Amino acid sequence: MDSDENMMRYYPSIFNDVIGPVMRGPSSSHCAAAYRIGRFIRFLHEKGLGKIRVVYDESGSLATTHETQGSDMGLFSGLLGFEISDKRMVNYHREAEKAGLNVSIEIARLGFDNPNTYVFRFDDSSEISSLTAISTGGGMFDIIDFDGFPVSSKGDYFELFVILPKTAETTKTEIQLTLSHADDVQWIEGKFEILLQAKSQVKFAEKLLIQITNKYAPRFIRQVEPVLPVISRREIRLPFESIGEMLVLHRKTGWSLAQLAIEYEKSRSGLSEVDVRNKMMEIIRILSQSIEEGLQGTEYKDRILGYQSGAFRDGLAQGQLLDIGTLNKAILYITALMEVKSSMGLIVAAPTAGSCGTLPGTVFAATEDCDGEDTRICDALMAGGLIGIFVALNSTFSAEIGGCQAECGVASGMTAAALVTLFEGGAGKAIAAASMALQNSMGMVCDPVASRVEVPCLGKNIMAASNAIACANMALAGFDQVIPLDEVIAAFDKAGRSIPRELRCTALGGLSLTPTSKEIEKRLNKKT
Repeated sequence: MDSDENMMRYYPSIFNDVIGPVMRGPSSSHCAAAYRIGRFIRFLHEKGLGKIRVVYDESGSLATTHETQGSDMGLFSGLLGFEISDKRMVNYHREAEKAGLNVSIEIARLGFDNPNTYVFRFDDSSEISSLTAISTGGGMFDIIDFDGFPVSSKGDYFELFVILPKTAETTKTEIQLTLSHADDVQWIEGKFEILLQAKSQVKFAEKLLIQITNKYAPRFIRQVEPVLPVISRREIRLPFESIGEMLVLHRKTGWSLAQLAIEYEKSRSGLSEVDVRNKMMEIIRILSQSIEEGLQGTEYKDRILGYQSGAFRDGLAQGQLLDIGTLNKAILYITALMEVKSSMGLIVAAPTAGSCGTLPGTVFAATEDCDGEDTRICDALMAGGLIGIFVALNSTFSAEIGGCQAECGVASGMTAAALVTLFEGGAGKAIAAASMALQNSMGMVCDPVASRVEVPCLGKNIMAASNAIACANMALAGFDQVIPLDEVIAAFDKAGRSIPRELRCTALGGLSLTPTSKEIEKRLNKKT
Protein backbone atom coordinates (compact mmCIF):
# COMPACT_ATOMS: atom_id res chain seq x y z
CA MET A 1 0.00 0.00 0.00
CA ASP A 2 2.77 2.43 -0.82
CA SER A 3 1.28 4.17 -3.85
CA ASP A 4 -0.77 7.35 -3.53
CA GLU A 5 -3.72 5.48 -5.03
CA ASN A 6 -3.65 2.88 -2.26
CA MET A 7 -3.03 5.47 0.44
CA MET A 8 -6.24 7.30 -0.54
CA ARG A 9 -8.35 4.30 -1.51
CA TYR A 10 -11.63 4.02 0.37
CA TYR A 11 -11.78 0.86 2.49
CA PRO A 12 -15.18 -0.21 3.85
CA SER A 13 -15.83 -0.15 7.58
CA ILE A 14 -18.19 -2.51 9.38
CA PHE A 15 -19.85 0.52 11.00
CA ASN A 16 -19.92 2.73 7.89
CA ASP A 17 -20.85 0.22 5.21
CA VAL A 18 -22.26 -2.98 6.71
CA ILE A 19 -23.97 -2.72 10.11
CA GLY A 20 -25.39 0.77 10.19
CA PRO A 21 -26.47 3.44 9.81
CA VAL A 22 -28.87 3.75 12.71
CA MET A 23 -31.73 5.36 10.83
CA ARG A 24 -35.40 5.95 10.14
CA GLY A 25 -36.96 5.15 6.80
CA PRO A 26 -37.88 2.27 4.53
CA SER A 27 -34.68 2.08 2.46
CA SER A 28 -31.04 2.80 3.30
CA SER A 29 -29.94 3.25 -0.32
CA HIS A 30 -32.76 5.76 -0.73
CA CYS A 31 -33.38 7.40 2.64
CA ALA A 32 -30.03 7.17 4.48
CA ALA A 33 -27.90 8.00 1.44
CA ALA A 34 -30.18 10.91 0.52
CA TYR A 35 -29.99 12.16 4.12
CA ARG A 36 -26.19 12.13 4.03
CA ILE A 37 -26.15 13.91 0.68
CA GLY A 38 -28.51 16.52 2.13
CA ARG A 39 -26.21 17.08 5.11
CA PHE A 40 -23.26 17.48 2.73
CA ILE A 41 -25.13 20.14 0.74
CA ARG A 42 -26.16 21.96 3.92
CA PHE A 43 -22.48 22.34 4.88
CA LEU A 44 -21.81 23.98 1.50
CA HIS A 45 -24.38 26.75 1.90
CA GLU A 46 -23.44 28.68 5.00
CA LYS A 47 -25.33 31.74 3.70
CA GLY A 48 -28.53 29.70 3.69
CA LEU A 49 -30.19 27.37 1.24
CA GLY A 50 -31.92 29.07 -1.66
CA LYS A 51 -34.04 27.41 -4.31
CA ILE A 52 -32.92 23.83 -5.02
CA ARG A 53 -34.02 21.70 -7.96
CA VAL A 54 -33.46 17.95 -7.60
CA VAL A 55 -33.44 16.05 -10.89
CA TYR A 56 -33.86 12.27 -11.15
CA ASP A 57 -33.14 10.25 -14.28
CA GLU A 58 -36.33 8.95 -15.88
CA SER A 59 -34.70 5.55 -16.47
CA GLY A 60 -33.33 5.23 -12.93
CA SER A 61 -34.86 3.86 -9.75
CA LEU A 62 -35.45 7.23 -8.07
CA ALA A 63 -37.91 8.42 -10.72
CA THR A 64 -40.49 5.89 -9.50
CA THR A 65 -39.51 5.42 -5.84
CA HIS A 66 -38.13 8.72 -4.50
CA GLU A 67 -41.22 9.41 -2.38
CA THR A 68 -42.42 5.94 -1.40
CA GLN A 69 -38.96 4.63 -0.42
CA GLY A 70 -37.82 7.65 1.55
CA SER A 71 -35.42 9.56 -0.72
CA ASP A 72 -37.39 12.79 -0.28
CA MET A 73 -37.71 12.25 3.47
CA GLY A 74 -33.98 11.64 3.85
CA LEU A 75 -32.91 14.48 1.57
CA PHE A 76 -35.20 17.10 3.13
CA SER A 77 -34.17 16.00 6.64
CA GLY A 78 -30.48 16.26 5.77
CA LEU A 79 -30.99 19.72 4.25
CA LEU A 80 -32.85 20.76 7.41
CA GLY A 81 -29.94 19.60 9.58
CA PHE A 82 -31.87 16.92 11.49
CA GLU A 83 -30.08 13.92 12.97
CA ILE A 84 -30.94 10.74 11.08
CA SER A 85 -32.72 9.40 14.18
CA ASP A 86 -34.85 12.56 14.63
CA LYS A 87 -38.59 11.85 14.86
CA ARG A 88 -39.31 15.03 12.90
CA MET A 89 -38.09 13.24 9.75
CA VAL A 90 -41.46 11.56 9.41
CA ASN A 91 -43.16 14.95 8.96
CA TYR A 92 -40.49 16.32 6.62
CA HIS A 93 -42.98 18.14 4.36
CA ARG A 94 -44.37 20.14 7.28
CA GLU A 95 -40.91 20.80 8.73
CA ALA A 96 -39.59 21.97 5.35
CA GLU A 97 -42.50 24.37 4.98
CA LYS A 98 -41.93 25.75 8.49
CA ALA A 99 -38.24 26.30 7.70
CA GLY A 100 -38.95 27.88 4.31
CA LEU A 101 -37.02 25.17 2.47
CA ASN A 102 -37.62 25.56 -1.28
CA VAL A 103 -36.97 22.23 -3.01
CA SER A 104 -38.59 21.00 -6.22
CA ILE A 105 -38.36 17.53 -7.78
CA GLU A 106 -38.00 17.00 -11.53
CA ILE A 107 -37.77 13.89 -13.73
CA ALA A 108 -35.67 14.16 -16.90
CA ARG A 109 -33.58 12.13 -19.33
CA LEU A 110 -30.06 12.28 -17.87
CA GLY A 111 -28.40 9.09 -19.09
CA PHE A 112 -26.47 8.11 -15.96
CA ASP A 113 -25.34 4.51 -15.46
CA ASN A 114 -26.07 4.52 -11.73
CA PRO A 115 -29.85 4.18 -11.15
CA ASN A 116 -29.63 6.17 -7.89
CA THR A 117 -28.26 9.45 -9.24
CA TYR A 118 -29.13 12.83 -7.72
CA VAL A 119 -28.53 15.99 -9.75
CA PHE A 120 -28.87 19.28 -7.85
CA ARG A 121 -29.33 22.69 -9.44
CA PHE A 122 -28.90 25.73 -7.19
CA ASP A 123 -30.71 28.30 -9.30
CA ASP A 124 -30.33 31.44 -7.19
CA SER A 125 -26.98 30.64 -5.59
CA SER A 126 -24.06 33.01 -6.15
CA GLU A 127 -21.70 30.29 -4.88
CA ILE A 128 -22.04 26.97 -6.73
CA SER A 129 -24.62 26.10 -9.36
CA SER A 130 -24.69 22.29 -9.42
CA LEU A 131 -23.74 19.07 -7.71
CA THR A 132 -24.19 15.41 -8.67
CA ALA A 133 -24.25 12.49 -6.23
CA ILE A 134 -24.93 8.77 -6.38
CA SER A 135 -26.22 6.34 -3.78
CA THR A 136 -24.06 3.21 -3.79
CA GLY A 137 -26.07 0.99 -1.40
CA GLY A 138 -26.63 0.56 2.33
CA GLY A 139 -26.66 4.31 2.97
CA MET A 140 -23.30 5.00 1.30
CA PHE A 141 -22.92 7.73 -1.31
CA ASP A 142 -20.38 9.49 -3.50
CA ILE A 143 -20.35 13.10 -4.71
CA ILE A 144 -19.11 12.73 -8.29
CA ASP A 145 -19.46 16.26 -9.67
CA PHE A 146 -18.92 19.53 -7.80
CA ASP A 147 -20.00 22.57 -9.83
CA GLY A 148 -18.73 20.96 -13.03
CA PHE A 149 -15.53 19.52 -11.55
CA PRO A 150 -15.19 15.69 -11.37
CA VAL A 151 -14.60 14.71 -7.74
CA SER A 152 -15.08 11.83 -5.32
CA SER A 153 -16.37 12.57 -1.84
CA LYS A 154 -17.90 9.89 0.38
CA GLY A 155 -18.41 11.89 3.57
CA ASP A 156 -15.56 10.15 5.39
CA TYR A 157 -13.27 13.18 5.91
CA PHE A 158 -13.25 16.82 6.82
CA GLU A 159 -13.06 18.32 3.33
CA LEU A 160 -12.10 21.75 2.06
CA PHE A 161 -13.38 22.94 -1.32
CA VAL A 162 -11.85 26.06 -2.89
CA ILE A 163 -12.60 27.38 -6.39
CA LEU A 164 -9.97 29.72 -7.80
CA PRO A 165 -9.13 31.25 -11.17
CA LYS A 166 -6.39 29.33 -12.95
CA THR A 167 -3.13 30.41 -11.36
CA ALA A 168 0.59 29.79 -11.66
CA GLU A 169 2.09 26.61 -10.20
CA THR A 170 3.86 28.70 -7.55
CA THR A 171 0.47 29.69 -6.13
CA LYS A 172 -0.56 26.04 -5.95
CA THR A 173 2.65 25.26 -4.11
CA GLU A 174 2.05 28.10 -1.63
CA ILE A 175 -1.46 26.91 -0.85
CA GLN A 176 -0.38 23.26 -0.63
CA LEU A 177 2.24 24.17 1.99
CA THR A 178 -0.49 25.65 4.18
CA LEU A 179 -2.33 22.31 3.94
CA SER A 180 0.60 20.14 5.01
CA HIS A 181 -1.48 18.28 7.59
CA ALA A 182 -4.07 17.20 5.02
CA ASP A 183 -4.31 13.52 4.09
CA ASP A 184 -4.91 14.36 0.44
CA VAL A 185 -4.88 17.46 -1.75
CA GLN A 186 -6.26 17.38 -5.29
CA TRP A 187 -6.19 20.14 -7.92
CA ILE A 188 -8.89 19.66 -10.56
CA GLU A 189 -8.70 21.91 -13.60
CA GLY A 190 -11.73 23.26 -15.40
CA LYS A 191 -11.92 25.50 -18.44
CA PHE A 192 -11.48 28.79 -16.62
CA GLU A 193 -11.12 27.82 -12.96
CA ILE A 194 -9.45 25.26 -10.74
CA LEU A 195 -10.92 23.36 -7.79
CA LEU A 196 -8.88 22.54 -4.70
CA GLN A 197 -10.26 19.52 -2.80
CA ALA A 198 -8.40 18.73 0.42
CA LYS A 199 -9.21 15.92 2.88
CA SER A 200 -8.20 15.70 6.52
CA GLN A 201 -8.91 13.61 9.61
CA VAL A 202 -9.16 16.81 11.65
CA LYS A 203 -11.05 20.01 11.04
CA PHE A 204 -9.34 22.68 8.96
CA ALA A 205 -8.68 25.74 11.16
CA GLU A 206 -10.90 28.75 10.55
CA LYS A 207 -7.83 30.99 10.41
CA LEU A 208 -6.53 28.89 7.51
CA LEU A 209 -9.73 29.51 5.54
CA ILE A 210 -9.47 33.23 6.30
CA GLN A 211 -5.82 33.24 5.21
CA ILE A 212 -6.65 31.57 1.87
CA THR A 213 -9.61 33.92 1.36
CA ASN A 214 -7.61 37.09 2.07
CA LYS A 215 -4.58 36.14 -0.01
CA TYR A 216 -6.10 34.39 -3.03
CA ALA A 217 -9.69 35.74 -3.21
CA PRO A 218 -11.37 32.44 -4.20
CA ARG A 219 -14.81 32.46 -5.80
CA PHE A 220 -15.88 29.79 -3.34
CA ILE A 221 -14.39 28.35 -0.16
CA ARG A 222 -16.15 26.00 2.25
CA GLN A 223 -15.43 23.19 4.69
CA VAL A 224 -17.63 20.08 4.86
CA GLU A 225 -17.64 17.88 7.96
CA PRO A 226 -17.75 14.05 7.86
CA VAL A 227 -21.20 12.46 7.75
CA LEU A 228 -20.03 8.86 8.27
CA PRO A 229 -19.45 7.45 11.79
CA VAL A 230 -15.92 6.20 11.03
CA ILE A 231 -13.50 8.70 9.48
CA SER A 232 -10.92 7.58 6.94
CA ARG A 233 -7.22 8.34 7.13
CA ARG A 234 -4.10 8.17 5.02
CA GLU A 235 -2.08 4.96 4.82
CA ILE A 236 -4.58 2.55 6.32
CA ARG A 237 -2.80 -0.78 6.72
CA LEU A 238 -5.28 -3.61 6.96
CA PRO A 239 -4.47 -7.09 8.31
CA PHE A 240 -6.01 -8.55 5.12
CA GLU A 241 -7.86 -7.38 2.02
CA SER A 242 -9.10 -10.72 0.69
CA ILE A 243 -10.66 -13.90 2.02
CA GLY A 244 -7.49 -15.81 1.15
CA GLU A 245 -5.31 -13.40 3.15
CA MET A 246 -7.78 -13.59 6.05
CA LEU A 247 -7.66 -17.39 6.13
CA VAL A 248 -3.85 -17.31 6.14
CA LEU A 249 -3.99 -15.04 9.20
CA HIS A 250 -6.59 -17.34 10.78
CA ARG A 251 -4.34 -20.37 10.35
CA LYS A 252 -1.43 -18.46 11.84
CA THR A 253 -3.29 -17.03 14.86
CA GLY A 254 -6.29 -19.32 15.42
CA TRP A 255 -8.51 -16.24 15.70
CA SER A 256 -12.25 -16.68 15.33
CA LEU A 257 -14.10 -14.85 12.55
CA ALA A 258 -15.30 -12.38 15.19
CA GLN A 259 -11.75 -11.61 16.31
CA LEU A 260 -10.62 -11.29 12.69
CA ALA A 261 -13.45 -8.80 12.18
CA ILE A 262 -12.35 -6.82 15.23
CA GLU A 263 -8.74 -6.77 14.00
CA TYR A 264 -9.93 -5.53 10.59
CA GLU A 265 -12.07 -2.78 12.11
CA LYS A 266 -9.30 -1.71 14.50
CA SER A 267 -6.95 -1.24 11.55
CA ARG A 268 -9.59 0.44 9.41
CA SER A 269 -10.94 2.84 12.03
CA GLY A 270 -8.00 3.39 14.36
CA LEU A 271 -10.24 2.45 17.29
CA SER A 272 -9.18 0.15 20.12
CA GLU A 273 -10.79 -3.27 20.55
CA VAL A 274 -12.74 -1.92 23.51
CA ASP A 275 -14.08 0.95 21.40
CA VAL A 276 -15.01 -1.38 18.53
CA ARG A 277 -16.91 -3.66 20.89
CA ASN A 278 -18.60 -0.69 22.56
CA LYS A 279 -19.81 0.57 19.20
CA MET A 280 -21.34 -2.81 18.44
CA MET A 281 -22.84 -3.06 21.93
CA GLU A 282 -24.60 0.28 21.37
CA ILE A 283 -26.03 -1.11 18.13
CA ILE A 284 -27.20 -4.20 20.04
CA ARG A 285 -28.95 -1.96 22.57
CA ILE A 286 -30.81 -0.14 19.77
CA LEU A 287 -31.75 -3.44 18.10
CA SER A 288 -33.09 -4.82 21.35
CA GLN A 289 -35.26 -1.72 21.83
CA SER A 290 -36.48 -1.93 18.23
CA ILE A 291 -37.56 -5.56 18.65
CA GLU A 292 -39.42 -4.69 21.84
CA GLU A 293 -41.11 -1.73 20.14
CA GLY A 294 -42.19 -3.94 17.27
CA LEU A 295 -43.62 -6.60 19.58
CA GLN A 296 -45.65 -3.98 21.43
CA GLY A 297 -47.28 -2.93 18.15
CA THR A 298 -46.65 -0.15 15.65
CA GLU A 299 -48.84 2.03 13.46
CA TYR A 300 -48.21 4.14 10.37
CA LYS A 301 -50.62 5.48 7.77
CA ASP A 302 -48.56 4.78 4.65
CA ARG A 303 -47.96 1.04 5.01
CA ILE A 304 -49.35 -2.21 3.63
CA LEU A 305 -48.95 -4.61 6.54
CA GLY A 306 -50.36 -4.06 9.99
CA TYR A 307 -49.29 -5.42 13.36
CA GLN A 308 -48.54 -9.08 12.64
CA SER A 309 -45.74 -9.90 15.09
CA GLY A 310 -48.21 -9.89 18.00
CA ALA A 311 -50.39 -12.52 16.32
CA PHE A 312 -47.33 -14.66 15.64
CA ARG A 313 -46.21 -14.36 19.26
CA ASP A 314 -49.68 -15.38 20.47
CA GLY A 315 -49.76 -18.32 18.08
CA LEU A 316 -46.42 -19.53 19.43
CA ALA A 317 -47.58 -19.20 23.03
CA GLN A 318 -50.78 -21.14 22.31
CA GLY A 319 -49.05 -23.95 20.42
CA GLN A 320 -50.92 -23.18 17.19
CA LEU A 321 -47.83 -23.06 14.96
CA LEU A 322 -45.49 -25.71 13.60
CA ASP A 323 -42.60 -26.35 15.97
CA ILE A 324 -39.55 -25.24 13.98
CA GLY A 325 -37.48 -24.14 16.95
CA THR A 326 -35.09 -21.23 16.47
CA LEU A 327 -36.68 -20.27 13.17
CA ASN A 328 -39.98 -19.45 14.88
CA LYS A 329 -38.28 -17.01 17.22
CA ALA A 330 -36.35 -15.59 14.27
CA ILE A 331 -39.61 -15.05 12.36
CA LEU A 332 -41.03 -13.25 15.39
CA TYR A 333 -38.07 -10.91 15.82
CA ILE A 334 -37.60 -10.29 12.09
CA THR A 335 -41.27 -9.36 11.76
CA ALA A 336 -41.02 -7.01 14.74
CA LEU A 337 -37.96 -5.27 13.25
CA MET A 338 -39.53 -4.94 9.81
CA GLU A 339 -42.70 -3.49 11.34
CA VAL A 340 -40.66 -0.88 13.17
CA LYS A 341 -38.93 -0.01 9.88
CA SER A 342 -42.28 0.33 8.08
CA SER A 343 -43.60 2.61 10.81
CA MET A 344 -40.55 4.91 10.47
CA GLY A 345 -39.19 3.79 13.83
CA LEU A 346 -35.50 3.58 14.70
CA ILE A 347 -33.68 0.67 13.02
CA VAL A 348 -30.17 -0.42 12.09
CA ALA A 349 -29.41 -1.19 8.43
CA ALA A 350 -27.74 -4.63 8.38
CA PRO A 351 -26.54 -4.34 5.67
CA THR A 352 -29.57 -2.39 4.36
CA ALA A 353 -32.91 -1.17 5.68
CA GLY A 354 -34.75 -3.54 3.33
CA SER A 355 -32.88 -6.48 4.90
CA CYS A 356 -32.67 -5.08 8.43
CA GLY A 357 -34.49 -7.99 10.08
CA THR A 358 -32.55 -11.06 8.96
CA LEU A 359 -29.20 -10.79 10.74
CA PRO A 360 -30.22 -9.29 14.10
CA GLY A 361 -33.54 -11.14 14.33
CA THR A 362 -31.97 -14.53 13.72
CA VAL A 363 -28.93 -13.93 15.92
CA PHE A 364 -31.07 -12.69 18.82
CA ALA A 365 -33.29 -15.77 18.47
CA ALA A 366 -30.40 -18.21 18.28
CA THR A 367 -28.62 -16.58 21.20
CA GLU A 368 -31.63 -17.22 23.43
CA ASP A 369 -31.52 -20.90 22.48
CA CYS A 370 -27.88 -21.25 23.53
CA ASP A 371 -28.14 -19.19 26.74
CA GLY A 372 -26.10 -16.44 25.16
CA GLU A 373 -25.20 -13.00 26.40
CA ASP A 374 -24.71 -9.68 24.66
CA THR A 375 -20.99 -10.41 24.27
CA ARG A 376 -21.87 -13.47 22.14
CA ILE A 377 -24.30 -11.40 20.10
CA CYS A 378 -21.49 -8.88 19.62
CA ASP A 379 -19.14 -11.59 18.33
CA ALA A 380 -21.80 -12.98 15.99
CA LEU A 381 -22.62 -9.56 14.52
CA MET A 382 -18.92 -8.74 14.09
CA ALA A 383 -18.44 -12.02 12.21
CA GLY A 384 -21.45 -11.31 10.01
CA GLY A 385 -20.13 -7.81 9.46
CA LEU A 386 -16.87 -9.17 8.12
CA ILE A 387 -18.72 -11.17 5.45
CA GLY A 388 -20.37 -7.89 4.51
CA ILE A 389 -16.93 -6.28 4.19
CA PHE A 390 -15.93 -8.78 1.51
CA VAL A 391 -19.18 -8.04 -0.35
CA ALA A 392 -18.56 -4.28 -0.02
CA LEU A 393 -15.04 -4.74 -1.42
CA ASN A 394 -16.15 -6.80 -4.40
CA SER A 395 -19.86 -6.20 -5.08
CA THR A 396 -22.78 -4.05 -3.88
CA PHE A 397 -25.54 -3.79 -1.28
CA SER A 398 -27.78 -1.88 -3.67
CA ALA A 399 -30.95 -3.62 -4.89
CA GLU A 400 -31.13 -1.00 -7.63
CA ILE A 401 -27.87 -2.43 -9.00
CA GLY A 402 -28.02 -6.11 -8.03
CA GLY A 403 -31.60 -6.98 -7.11
CA CYS A 404 -32.68 -8.27 -3.71
CA GLN A 405 -29.81 -10.75 -3.66
CA ALA A 406 -27.67 -7.69 -2.85
CA GLU A 407 -29.81 -7.05 0.24
CA CYS A 408 -31.61 -10.10 1.67
CA GLY A 409 -29.21 -12.46 -0.13
CA VAL A 410 -26.16 -10.82 1.41
CA ALA A 411 -27.91 -10.64 4.79
CA SER A 412 -28.44 -14.40 4.58
CA GLY A 413 -24.73 -15.01 3.99
CA MET A 414 -23.80 -12.68 6.84
CA THR A 415 -26.30 -14.42 9.13
CA ALA A 416 -25.05 -17.91 8.29
CA ALA A 417 -21.49 -16.92 9.26
CA ALA A 418 -22.79 -15.19 12.39
CA LEU A 419 -24.65 -18.34 13.50
CA VAL A 420 -21.62 -20.60 12.99
CA THR A 421 -19.58 -18.11 15.04
CA LEU A 422 -22.26 -18.08 17.73
CA PHE A 423 -21.92 -21.86 18.03
CA GLU A 424 -18.10 -21.66 17.95
CA GLY A 425 -17.75 -23.45 14.63
CA GLY A 426 -14.52 -21.74 13.57
CA ALA A 427 -13.71 -19.28 10.81
CA GLY A 428 -13.44 -21.89 8.05
CA LYS A 429 -16.91 -23.26 8.69
CA ALA A 430 -18.34 -19.74 9.04
CA ILE A 431 -16.95 -18.81 5.63
CA ALA A 432 -18.35 -22.05 4.17
CA ALA A 433 -21.79 -21.28 5.61
CA ALA A 434 -21.73 -17.81 4.05
CA SER A 435 -20.70 -19.29 0.70
CA MET A 436 -23.58 -21.79 0.69
CA ALA A 437 -26.12 -19.15 1.76
CA LEU A 438 -25.06 -16.79 -1.03
CA GLN A 439 -25.11 -19.62 -3.57
CA ASN A 440 -28.73 -20.29 -2.60
CA SER A 441 -29.69 -16.60 -2.92
CA MET A 442 -28.29 -15.86 -6.37
CA GLY A 443 -30.71 -14.19 -8.78
CA MET A 444 -33.17 -12.88 -6.18
CA VAL A 445 -35.15 -10.02 -7.73
CA CYS A 446 -36.45 -6.86 -6.06
CA ASP A 447 -40.11 -6.15 -6.92
CA PRO A 448 -41.73 -4.25 -4.04
CA VAL A 449 -45.53 -4.24 -3.95
CA ALA A 450 -46.99 -0.71 -4.22
CA SER A 451 -43.37 0.53 -4.29
CA ARG A 452 -43.21 0.11 -0.47
CA VAL A 453 -40.41 -1.88 1.17
CA GLU A 454 -42.76 -4.35 2.91
CA VAL A 455 -44.00 -7.06 0.51
CA PRO A 456 -42.33 -9.36 -0.44
CA CYS A 457 -39.51 -7.87 1.66
CA LEU A 458 -40.72 -9.33 4.98
CA GLY A 459 -41.03 -12.79 3.45
CA LYS A 460 -37.62 -12.51 1.84
CA ASN A 461 -36.04 -11.53 5.17
CA ILE A 462 -37.60 -14.63 6.73
CA MET A 463 -36.57 -16.81 3.79
CA ALA A 464 -33.04 -15.42 4.14
CA ALA A 465 -33.07 -16.39 7.82
CA SER A 466 -34.24 -19.95 7.14
CA ASN A 467 -31.57 -20.30 4.45
CA ALA A 468 -28.95 -19.00 6.89
CA ILE A 469 -29.99 -21.40 9.65
CA ALA A 470 -29.89 -24.36 7.27
CA CYS A 471 -26.51 -23.36 5.83
CA ALA A 472 -25.05 -22.77 9.29
CA ASN A 473 -26.08 -26.29 10.33
CA MET A 474 -24.73 -27.73 7.09
CA ALA A 475 -21.38 -26.02 7.66
CA LEU A 476 -21.26 -27.05 11.33
CA ALA A 477 -21.84 -30.65 10.20
CA GLY A 478 -18.95 -30.37 7.76
CA PHE A 479 -20.83 -30.08 4.44
CA ASP A 480 -18.69 -29.11 1.48
CA GLN A 481 -19.26 -25.57 0.21
CA VAL A 482 -17.69 -26.59 -3.15
CA ILE A 483 -17.33 -23.02 -4.48
CA PRO A 484 -15.11 -20.76 -2.31
CA LEU A 485 -16.73 -17.61 -0.98
CA ASP A 486 -14.60 -15.20 -3.05
CA GLU A 487 -15.63 -16.96 -6.26
CA VAL A 488 -19.27 -16.97 -5.13
CA ILE A 489 -19.19 -13.20 -4.51
CA ALA A 490 -17.73 -12.61 -7.98
CA ALA A 491 -20.42 -14.75 -9.62
CA PHE A 492 -23.05 -13.21 -7.35
CA ASP A 493 -22.10 -9.73 -8.52
CA LYS A 494 -22.29 -10.64 -12.22
CA ALA A 495 -25.65 -12.34 -11.76
CA GLY A 496 -27.12 -9.38 -9.87
CA ARG A 497 -26.04 -6.86 -12.49
CA SER A 498 -27.59 -8.98 -15.25
CA ILE A 499 -31.07 -8.91 -13.66
CA PRO A 500 -33.41 -6.78 -15.82
CA ARG A 501 -33.80 -3.18 -14.68
CA GLU A 502 -37.53 -3.75 -14.13
CA LEU A 503 -36.67 -6.26 -11.37
CA ARG A 504 -34.10 -4.11 -9.56
CA CYS A 505 -36.18 -1.99 -7.15
CA THR A 506 -37.85 0.17 -9.79
CA ALA A 507 -41.39 -1.08 -9.08
CA LEU A 508 -41.67 -1.74 -12.82
CA GLY A 509 -41.87 -5.54 -12.87
CA GLY A 510 -42.72 -8.72 -10.98
CA LEU A 511 -45.14 -8.38 -8.08
CA SER A 512 -44.97 -4.60 -8.40
CA LEU A 513 -47.18 -4.73 -11.51
CA THR A 514 -49.84 -7.16 -10.29
CA PRO A 515 -53.40 -5.75 -10.19
CA THR A 516 -53.45 -6.07 -6.40
CA SER A 517 -50.17 -4.17 -6.07
CA LYS A 518 -51.42 -1.31 -8.24
CA GLU A 519 -54.70 -1.17 -6.29
CA ILE A 520 -52.83 -1.00 -2.96
CA GLU A 521 -50.59 1.72 -4.36
CA LYS A 522 -53.59 3.74 -5.49
CA ARG A 523 -55.23 3.38 -2.07
CA LEU A 524 -52.11 4.37 -0.14
CA ASN A 525 -51.40 7.33 -2.40
CA LYS A 526 -54.89 8.67 -1.69
CA LYS A 527 -54.17 8.52 2.06
CA THR A 528 -50.98 10.52 1.72
